[in-house]
Amino acid sequence: MTAYAIAHFTHVDMNEEVSEYVHRIDATLEPYGGEFLVHGARVHELEETWPGDVVVISFPDLGTARDWYDSPGYRAILPLRTRNSAGSVIIVDGVTRPHAATDILAGLPGHAELPRPAV
Repeated sequence: MTAYAIAHFTHVDMNEEVSEYVHRIDATLEPYGGEFLVHGARVHELEETWPGDVVVISFPDLGTARDWYDSPGYRAILPLRTRNSAGSVIIVDGVTRPHAATDILAGLPGHAELPRPAV
């Protein structure tokens, strides 16, 4: 199932090192099937505040995403970003398709006993 590397950067110092990182990251993604879905987009806050920028990169699966992050090519450029930015980075599995919101309830203890809302 598709996996995603998601970054929420609260600060990025756009300097020569970050420029070098941006110029080199695509080459690290290509062997792992990584594709930018969101890159440096400002968020449109609907609930609460979310300062900063968002990056979302898709990968064929979680193992491939981890392999990319741990790859020598990415590890070589990672300090260019980490020295010049602050924020959080995660890797997360996507959902199997089709997916309904109630799919996450399957397998939860007591799920069968939970009342179903009237439609």
